[in-house]
Amino acid sequence: MNQVDYLRISLIDRCNFRCQYCMPEGVELDYILKQQLLSDEELLTLIEEVFIPVGFNRFRLTGGEPLLRPRVVDLVRAIASFPQTQDLSMTTNGFLLAPMAQNLYNAGLRRINISLDSLDPDTFDQIISNKGRSRWQQVWHGIQAAHQVGFDPLKLNVVVIPGVNDHEVLDLAALTIEKEWHVRFIEFMPIGNVNLFGDRGWISSADLRQQIRDRWGLTESQVRGFGPADVFKIPGAKGTLGFISQMSECFCDRCNRMRLSADGWLRPCLLNETGQIDLKTALRSGTSTAQLQEQVRHLLGIKPEINFKGRDSGILGTYTRTMSQIGG
Repeated sequence: MNQVDYLRISLIDRCNFRCQYCMPEGVELDYILKQQLLSDEELLTLIEEVFIPVGFNRFRLTGGEPLLRPRVVDLVRAIASFPQTQDLSMTTNGFLLAPMAQNLYNAGLRRINISLDSLDPDTFDQIISNKGRSRWQQVWHGIQAAHQVGFDPLKLNVVVIPGVNDHEVLDLAALTIEKEWHVRFIEFMPIGNVNLFGDRGWISSADLRQQIRDRWGLTESQVRGFGPADVFKIPGAKGTLGFISQMSECFCDRCNRMRLSADGWLRPCLLNETGQIDLKTALRSGTSTAQLQEQVRHLLGIKPEINFKGRDSGILGTYTRTMSQIGG
């Protein structure tokens, strides 16, 4: 496996959207109470005194929706200020982004992923389970603001859902032709919820690539990120196309990450719940950061076995947290 040096940090489990693939309709979520969240001080202590010493130097802020976290700009500034921080990024739905984009950039955030599952406002609202005033335009304004501020790369995440937005694949891919944007097509992962979209399932990345290849051609890109995406390019395009194929193509050998939930659970693998560590409770009970380092080092040592042997459990087994509660 790759060296594990990338930590996804969920800042909050709440979200102002309720996307079908992340918060299934009809499922009641037990949101984390404020006092159960890692405080800013606790989070920064864990980063500086536990994660950085064991080799983590790339951090991504997620949610729920990370822009709902109070004082999020201050947190960005603090994490960016650590001399060992080599990369700091964020995944957001973009709804609150437009007025915050410049401040986030000034604080040290340089890379941003924005979820954009449809270019059609009605389809978009269907996916995010919005029944009021359309939210598409405000998300689009957030994307434009991030582009103008200078986030590079600016990535757009698209979860392709058969029968819902799969007819837009070419339109979404075309966004990369004239702008240096990077569209990432993500196979829907029925994690602990195989019946979410009934028998429609998911569409393989290979099928999506073929659609795009038939329209414009497709070449492998020289651009490579820190994650599991296979990166391609439409000939002559300014941006790139990425395909994250967690269902059709196992990429456990390329995994370089762990996940920290908003309430302090460290999770070595997205696809199963084996080996999680409750760092918040340990920290609050007086466990030293040196002891926590040893626990994390042990988990790093057994991560390959957890990844490969437990890969299917998150898809087929009982699952205690939704994607929004994990941080994706």
